[in-house]
Amino acid sequence: MIQPEELRRRTKQFALRVIKLFRALPKSEEARVLGPQLLRSGTSVAANYRALCRARSRAEFVAKLGVVIEEADETVFWMELLVEAGLMAGGRMQDLLREANELVAIFVASRKTARSG
Repeated sequence: MIQPEELRRRTKQFALRVIKLFRALPKSEEARVLGPQLLRSGTSVAANYRALCRARSRAEFVAKLGVVIEEADETVFWMELLVEAGLMAGGRMQDLLREANELVAIFVASRKTARSG
């Protein structure tokens, strides 16, 4: 089981990697539209996870976890779209996309556990 401190570190590192990716996007009109979406959702994962760690009740925890899942899944979408639109090479995005999908899976499993407990 992953400890909260490890997930805080991991989500923050994820946000930093998303920022680097954003900076590396081409200067095309498409990237100017999609890039900020990626930046917002990718950094929001870490910010919302920090808020989740301070939840005052199980219901608040589960609700905030839902936001984290939505933001992480949205980030996966924007990364896939950037690759499929030919704005970013798939190989360059592979590790970050894998991390995004792992975070989604971790948070979905956490929500199931929190709801049943």
